[in-house]
Amino acid sequence: MEFLNDLKFDEKGLIPAIAQDAVSGEVLMCAYMNKDSILKTLETGKATYFSRSRNELWEKGETSGHYQHVKDILVDCDGDALVLKVEQEGAACHTENPSCFYRKVVDGKLVEIPTGLGRQPGILYDVYNIIVDRVKNPKEGSYTNYLFEKGIDKMLKKVGEESAEVIIASKNYVKAEVQYETADLLYHLSVVLVEQGLTWDDIFGELSSRYNK
Repeated sequence: MEFLNDLKFDEKGLIPAIAQDAVSGEVLMCAYMNKDSILKTLETGKATYFSRSRNELWEKGETSGHYQHVKDILVDCDGDALVLKVEQEGAACHTENPSCFYRKVVDGKLVEIPTGLGRQPGILYDVYNIIVDRVKNPKEGSYTNYLFEKGIDKMLKKVGEESAEVIIASKNYVKAEVQYETADLLYHLSVVLVEQGLTWDDIFGELSSRYNK
Protein backbone atom coordinates (compact mmCIF):
# COMPACT_ATOMS: atom_id res chain seq x y z
CA MET A 1 0.00 0.00 0.00
CA GLU A 2 2.20 2.80 -1.31
CA PHE A 3 -0.15 5.58 -0.23
CA LEU A 4 0.58 4.81 3.43
CA ASN A 5 4.04 6.26 2.88
CA ASP A 6 2.41 9.55 1.88
CA LEU A 7 0.50 9.85 5.15
CA LYS A 8 1.84 11.86 8.07
CA PHE A 9 1.06 9.99 11.28
CA ASP A 10 1.68 11.69 14.62
CA GLU A 11 4.27 10.56 17.18
CA LYS A 12 1.87 7.82 18.32
CA GLY A 13 1.35 6.55 14.78
CA LEU A 14 -2.16 8.01 14.49
CA ILE A 15 -3.97 10.16 11.96
CA PRO A 16 -7.37 11.87 12.43
CA ALA A 17 -10.20 10.51 10.30
CA ILE A 18 -13.53 12.21 9.64
CA ALA A 19 -16.48 9.95 8.71
CA GLN A 20 -18.86 11.64 6.27
CA ASP A 21 -22.13 10.33 4.84
CA ALA A 22 -21.33 9.32 1.26
CA VAL A 23 -24.72 10.50 -0.02
CA SER A 24 -25.75 13.53 2.03
CA GLY A 25 -22.26 14.81 2.86
CA GLU A 26 -23.16 15.18 6.54
CA VAL A 27 -20.18 14.95 8.89
CA LEU A 28 -20.86 11.99 11.18
CA MET A 29 -17.91 11.62 13.55
CA CYS A 30 -14.18 12.06 14.11
CA ALA A 31 -11.84 9.29 15.23
CA TYR A 32 -8.24 8.16 14.77
CA MET A 33 -6.65 5.51 12.59
CA ASN A 34 -3.24 3.89 12.40
CA LYS A 35 -1.69 1.84 9.61
CA ASP A 36 -3.26 -1.40 10.85
CA SER A 37 -6.76 0.08 11.11
CA ILE A 38 -6.47 1.57 7.63
CA LEU A 39 -5.38 -1.77 6.19
CA LYS A 40 -8.22 -3.58 7.95
CA THR A 41 -10.70 -1.00 6.69
CA LEU A 42 -9.51 -1.58 3.14
CA GLU A 43 -9.65 -5.35 3.65
CA THR A 44 -13.16 -5.54 5.12
CA GLY A 45 -14.82 -2.47 3.61
CA LYS A 46 -15.99 -1.50 7.09
CA ALA A 47 -14.52 1.44 9.01
CA THR A 48 -12.03 0.33 11.64
CA TYR A 49 -10.45 2.89 13.94
CA PHE A 50 -7.87 2.95 16.73
CA SER A 51 -9.16 3.51 20.26
CA ARG A 52 -6.79 5.76 22.17
CA SER A 53 -8.50 4.94 25.49
CA ARG A 54 -8.38 1.15 25.02
CA ASN A 55 -5.18 1.15 22.95
CA GLU A 56 -6.63 -1.25 20.40
CA LEU A 57 -8.37 -1.43 17.03
CA TRP A 58 -12.16 -1.17 16.99
CA GLU A 59 -14.53 -1.78 14.14
CA LYS A 60 -17.31 0.79 14.16
CA GLY A 61 -20.54 -1.10 14.88
CA GLU A 62 -18.95 -4.22 16.33
CA THR A 63 -21.07 -3.87 19.48
CA SER A 64 -23.89 -1.56 18.34
CA GLY A 65 -24.45 -2.94 14.86
CA HIS A 66 -24.05 0.59 13.49
CA TYR A 67 -21.47 -0.31 10.87
CA GLN A 68 -19.90 2.14 8.46
CA HIS A 69 -19.48 0.76 4.95
CA VAL A 70 -16.61 2.70 3.40
CA LYS A 71 -17.11 3.89 -0.16
CA ASP A 72 -14.04 6.13 -0.50
CA ILE A 73 -11.06 7.32 1.50
CA LEU A 74 -9.87 10.87 0.85
CA VAL A 75 -6.50 12.28 1.91
CA ASP A 76 -5.96 15.98 2.54
CA CYS A 77 -3.27 18.06 0.82
CA ASP A 78 -0.76 17.69 3.66
CA GLY A 79 -1.40 13.99 4.11
CA ASP A 80 -2.18 14.42 7.80
CA ALA A 81 -5.95 13.87 7.83
CA LEU A 82 -8.44 11.47 6.24
CA VAL A 83 -12.07 11.63 5.21
CA LEU A 84 -14.00 8.37 5.00
CA LYS A 85 -17.05 8.51 2.76
CA VAL A 86 -19.36 5.96 4.35
CA GLU A 87 -22.78 4.38 4.21
CA GLN A 88 -23.86 4.55 7.84
CA GLU A 89 -26.04 1.89 9.42
CA GLY A 90 -28.06 3.34 12.28
CA ALA A 91 -26.63 6.19 14.36
CA ALA A 92 -23.00 7.25 14.10
CA CYS A 93 -22.87 8.62 17.64
CA HIS A 94 -22.89 6.55 20.84
CA THR A 95 -25.58 8.96 22.12
CA GLU A 96 -27.84 7.54 19.37
CA ASN A 97 -27.75 10.84 17.51
CA PRO A 98 -27.27 10.33 13.76
CA SER A 99 -24.13 12.49 13.93
CA CYS A 100 -21.66 13.16 16.76
CA PHE A 101 -21.83 16.83 15.78
CA TYR A 102 -25.29 17.51 17.16
CA ARG A 103 -24.38 20.66 19.11
CA LYS A 104 -23.37 24.15 18.05
CA VAL A 105 -22.20 27.28 19.85
CA VAL A 106 -24.92 29.89 20.35
CA ASP A 107 -24.13 32.98 22.44
CA GLY A 108 -21.26 31.18 24.09
CA LYS A 109 -23.32 28.11 25.00
CA LEU A 110 -23.70 24.64 23.48
CA VAL A 111 -27.15 24.09 21.96
CA GLU A 112 -28.39 20.81 20.53
CA ILE A 113 -29.41 20.92 16.88
CA PRO A 114 -31.25 18.43 14.67
CA THR A 115 -28.99 16.03 12.78
CA GLY A 116 -29.74 13.42 10.17
CA LEU A 117 -33.40 13.13 9.16
CA GLY A 118 -35.02 16.51 8.86
CA ARG A 119 -32.00 18.63 8.06
CA GLN A 120 -32.38 20.89 5.07
CA PRO A 121 -31.59 20.37 2.25
CA GLY A 122 -30.24 17.03 3.43
CA ILE A 123 -33.80 15.81 3.88
CA LEU A 124 -33.81 14.75 0.21
CA TYR A 125 -30.79 12.54 0.90
CA ASP A 126 -32.36 11.22 4.09
CA VAL A 127 -35.59 10.27 2.32
CA TYR A 128 -33.54 8.66 -0.45
CA ASN A 129 -31.53 6.65 2.09
CA ILE A 130 -34.70 5.46 3.82
CA ILE A 131 -36.07 4.29 0.46
CA VAL A 132 -32.84 2.39 -0.21
CA ASP A 133 -33.07 0.82 3.24
CA ARG A 134 -36.68 -0.25 2.62
CA VAL A 135 -35.54 -2.00 -0.57
CA LYS A 136 -32.76 -3.81 1.29
CA ASN A 137 -34.83 -4.45 4.42
CA PRO A 138 -38.53 -4.65 3.53
CA LYS A 139 -40.92 -3.55 6.26
CA GLU A 140 -44.46 -4.85 6.64
CA GLY A 141 -47.01 -2.21 5.72
CA SER A 142 -44.40 0.04 4.07
CA TYR A 143 -45.83 2.18 1.29
CA THR A 144 -42.37 2.33 -0.26
CA ASN A 145 -42.19 -1.47 -0.44
CA TYR A 146 -45.68 -1.47 -1.94
CA LEU A 147 -44.49 0.78 -4.76
CA PHE A 148 -41.49 -1.45 -5.47
CA GLU A 149 -43.71 -4.52 -5.46
CA LYS A 150 -46.00 -2.90 -8.04
CA GLY A 151 -43.07 -1.78 -10.19
CA ILE A 152 -42.12 1.13 -12.39
CA ASP A 153 -45.55 1.63 -13.97
CA LYS A 154 -47.14 2.27 -10.57
CA MET A 155 -44.28 4.57 -9.57
CA LEU A 156 -44.61 6.63 -12.74
CA LYS A 157 -48.37 6.81 -12.38
CA LYS A 158 -47.91 8.30 -8.92
CA VAL A 159 -45.36 10.82 -10.26
CA GLY A 160 -47.92 11.85 -12.86
CA GLU A 161 -50.68 12.14 -10.28
CA GLU A 162 -48.56 14.18 -7.87
CA SER A 163 -47.38 16.44 -10.70
CA ALA A 164 -50.99 17.12 -11.57
CA GLU A 165 -51.75 17.88 -7.92
CA VAL A 166 -48.92 20.43 -7.85
CA ILE A 167 -50.31 22.04 -10.99
CA ILE A 168 -53.84 22.25 -9.57
CA ALA A 169 -52.66 23.62 -6.22
CA SER A 170 -50.50 26.20 -7.97
CA LYS A 171 -53.33 27.28 -10.25
CA ASN A 172 -55.51 27.79 -7.16
CA TYR A 173 -52.74 29.78 -5.41
CA VAL A 174 -53.05 27.71 -2.22
CA LYS A 175 -49.54 27.76 -0.75
CA ALA A 176 -50.17 25.05 1.84
CA GLU A 177 -51.39 22.66 -0.84
CA VAL A 178 -48.48 23.51 -3.15
CA GLN A 179 -46.12 22.75 -0.28
CA TYR A 180 -47.84 19.46 0.57
CA GLU A 181 -48.14 18.20 -3.01
CA THR A 182 -44.57 19.20 -3.89
CA ALA A 183 -43.32 17.12 -0.95
CA ASP A 184 -45.36 14.17 -2.25
CA LEU A 185 -43.90 14.67 -5.72
CA LEU A 186 -40.32 14.79 -4.46
CA TYR A 187 -40.84 11.59 -2.46
CA HIS A 188 -42.18 9.73 -5.48
CA LEU A 189 -39.38 11.11 -7.66
CA SER A 190 -36.94 9.76 -5.05
CA VAL A 191 -38.54 6.33 -5.40
CA VAL A 192 -38.09 6.47 -9.17
CA LEU A 193 -34.45 7.57 -8.80
CA VAL A 194 -33.71 4.58 -6.56
CA GLU A 195 -35.47 2.25 -8.99
CA GLN A 196 -33.44 3.67 -11.87
CA GLY A 197 -30.13 3.48 -10.02
CA LEU A 198 -29.72 7.26 -9.83
CA THR A 199 -29.14 9.57 -6.87
CA TRP A 200 -29.96 13.19 -6.09
CA ASP A 201 -26.28 13.94 -6.65
CA ASP A 202 -26.74 12.86 -10.27
CA ILE A 203 -29.63 15.29 -10.62
CA PHE A 204 -27.82 18.13 -8.87
CA GLY A 205 -24.78 17.45 -11.05
CA GLU A 206 -26.91 17.76 -14.16
CA LEU A 207 -28.38 21.04 -12.92
CA SER A 208 -24.92 22.31 -12.08
CA SER A 209 -23.59 21.50 -15.54
CA ARG A 210 -26.43 23.48 -17.09
CA TYR A 211 -25.94 26.42 -14.75
CA ASN A 212 -22.24 26.64 -15.52
CA LYS A 213 -22.72 26.78 -19.27
